[in-house]
Formats: sequence, structure tokens, C-alpha cells
Amino acid sequence: MTESTGRSVTANINLTLDGRYSGPGGPGDLGAIVAYAATEVARRHLSRIWDGATTVLLGRRNAEGFLGYWPSVAADADADPRDRGYAKWLVDTEKVVLSTTLTDAPWERARIVNAAATDVVRELKAGGVGDILVNCSSSIIKPLLRADLLDRLYLMITPKIAGGGQRLFDDGLPASKWVLTHQEAGELGEMALVYDRVR
Repeated sequence: MTESTGRSVTANINLTLDGRYSGPGGPGDLGAIVAYAATEVARRHLSRIWDGATTVLLGRRNAEGFLGYWPSVAADADADPRDRGYAKWLVDTEKVVLSTTLTDAPWERARIVNAAATDVVRELKAGGVGDILVNCSSSIIKPLLRADLLDRLYLMITPKIAGGGQRLFDDGLPASKWVLTHQEAGELGEMALVYDRVR
């Protein structure tokens, strides 16, 4: 059994009012979420999620998708400074990509791990400093919720009901208590929420 170094495990994800991170069209159906991704509230929320994080944990789909977008933002002098700050952090920080199919890391400063998310997080917590951020990867967030390994949830709630698609909070999760430590509403009705696990 590894001993924790005190590293917090945080997770960031966008959800609709009915708790879905994708719509009925499948994982790429983000229509109920994308329209709110560049609001002032969303950008401030984005700046908040990586503050203090030194490791980012990604699933394969997000690792490949982020690679197609964020490095160009990091190099774009005209990009919003908050987007650019996050992009530079993402490019420069340690990235652990969980995948059963990748053999080569899709990013610099990234490594591929073919192991259970819970095992990887326990190993990361046993060494190093700074927070471990699970960034938008529901395939990692879900098992960490089941194992009660998350210390903080960064949620962006969009004012739409998707009516179908994948939900983050499945039935059968262990009961847990969370305290709201930050909330901010946007002009379009979106909400940025930060919840810390009460232990």
C-alpha cells in the first residue's frame, strides 16, 4: 500500500442540466456544451482548474483531441490570455494518458499508461508535488468517483437539457458529501461550480 504525499486529485468536466457530458448522438455530440465554452465565466473557470496542478491525467480521446487544438492556442499571441495561459500549462506540464490502444505518446512530456485509473492515481499520489487534474475525461473520473479518490470537482453546468447521452453520476456510486467552495453564474445561464469532498 502506498502512502499519500498529500497531493489532491481534482477533476474538471462540463455537464448539462440533466447531468450529461455528451448528447444522444454519442461522445462527439457536445452541442449542449460547446456554445458555453468561451464565455467569461468559462474562461475564469478554466484559469481556476489548473492553478496548483502539476500533473494532468487524460483519456486517449481527450489527449488526441486536445493535441489538435491547444498547442496552436499556446503559440497564438492574439488568443485570450486565459486560454493561452491554460494552453501553455497543458503543453508544458506532465501528462499521463490512460490508454489500452496507444503505444506512442501523442504529446511531448506525456507518457502512456495501460492500467486502471485508480491504480494510476494511487501511484501518482505516492510521489511528486502539486495537484493531479483529471481534465474532462469521464472514463477516468467515473472510476475515481466509484473509488472515492476525488478531492475536488470543477463543474461547468450549461442551461440545457440534452435529453439523452452519457451521464457522469451513475447509479451505485458510494454516498459522499461535498461542500460548495465557489460558484459563479454567467449571462447565458451557465454556472461554474467548485465542490470539495468532505472527509
